[in-house]
Amino acid sequence: MQNLTVVEHPLIQHKLTLMRRVDTPTVDFRRLLREIAMLLAYEITRDLPLTTQRIQTPLRAMSAPVLAGKKLCFV
Repeated sequence: MQNLTVVEHPLIQHKLTLMRRVDTPTVDFRRLLREIAMLLAYEITRDLPLTTQRIQTPLRAMSAPVLAGKKLCFV
């Protein structure tokens, strides 16, 4: 599969192991699932294109990185 990415991050592997345990309570399973989703979102967005924008900070003006293109929405 060309578009398949296998994420082998230690935190994700650890959380998956906790989820797979037969004695994991439902509340913990759901919490772990949310945590894994956040970690995966971080990996998925790693290569998003950036552009620079001129902003004013409390100290001085600077060029700062911002996401290029349309706004994203994760569901």
